Amino acid sequence: MKLEYETLQVEDRGEGLLLVTLNRPEVANAMNTQMGCDLLALFDEINAAPAKQCCIVLTGAGERAFCAGGDLKERNGMTDEAWQEQHLLFERMIRAFIGCPVPVIGAVNGAAYAGGCELALCCDFIYAAETARFALTEVTLGIMPGAGGTQNLSRAVGERRAKEIILTGRPFTAAEAYEWGMVNRICGPGRVVEEALKTGRRIADNAPISVRQAKHAIHFGMQMDLASGMMLEIEAYNRMVPTEDRREGVSAFNEKRKPRFKGR
Repeated sequence: MKLEYETLQVEDRGEGLLLVTLNRPEVANAMNTQMGCDLLALFDEINAAPAKQCCIVLTGAGERAFCAGGDLKERNGMTDEAWQEQHLLFERMIRAFIGCPVPVIGAVNGAAYAGGCELALCCDFIYAAETARFALTEVTLGIMPGAGGTQNLSRAVGERRAKEIILTGRPFTAAEAYEWGMVNRICGPGRVVEEALKTGRRIADNAPISVRQAKHAIHFGMQMDLASGMMLEIEAYNRMVPTEDRREGVSAFNEKRKPRFKGR
């Protein structure tokens, strides 16, 4: 697993748990072209060998910001062609992120605006510091969310709430995000990464194939009618039956000990 990136800090916390930090604190972790390249490379590597990781926690450097969105200083004066070329990179990165079979927990430590909010929404679920704030401000800049925001936010908070958030560009608090179902947990000062890692460790301790298959069934099942989703669930379930981990789980339960899962 590559751990050295120009704009990311990647820490292997052992036994399949990764902590990934957006690491441009001097510009509120704004996403430039290099960060897009780095995130794409990271998720491409994980997606190519998902059995090597069990859970990922994504956060931002510092206490001020998770990610302020696209780096508008880098974008200032860009030609239309250069802008679209950069955005194509971001689109590829977002597809790799959303397609990641390994669970990703967002630990939103501060402001998550525009593309930063979209990154948070790509996570499987979000823990937020009580001081975190969110916004999709693109319409105030003459553009619109283009990294999954219109789709992921609507699925998280409902169509009508998403329209209000996106069409006004108005910021909202962690408490509001929690009330609307976008955030799973609000954490006290300095505790969001710790709490996310604690949950990540619990996920990483479970049977890896089971976790990936369950994530797959939930994610794609939500895009189907109920009958099709049930069929998808059974297909995912049947993948468990011939695994060593399924046999180990049952044996450990009956022997009253902690299972030793091997991901096969």
